[in-house]
Amino acid sequence: MRKTGVGTRVLNFVVDTLLIFLLSYLLYKWWVFYVRYWGQPYFPFYMFFYGTLFMYYFLFESLFTRTPGKWLTITKVVTTKGERPNILHILLRSLLRLTIIDPFFIALWEKPLHDKLSRTEVIEA
Repeated sequence: MRKTGVGTRVLNFVVDTLLIFLLSYLLYKWWVFYVRYWGQPYFPFYMFFYGTLFMYYFLFESLFTRTPGKWLTITKVVTTKGERPNILHILLRSLLRLTIIDPFFIALWEKPLHDKLSRTEVIEA
């Protein structure tokens, strides 16, 4: 089990964040159409972004143990024992990504908060 480095994790983050932004922007524009023409309630963009972020990571990592960014870098998510993470690991991981303090723990533990508390690792596949 070979853990990935910080550079690989940053590339995963950039690719996935770009895709999440594009998806959430498209959903937001679609919803604004309904707001204008059908009188639906308005929701700000950040609600679409955080909802898309949660669903993106939860669905991809629970179904495939990897996201498109991880496919690009040939990495995947496993538990600290090297096994496939269960749905609770992925749920906790996805929820912790929503916190703004998540990346600041890299300096303390050499991994983000969502990896430490969910007891998961990103390894080379």
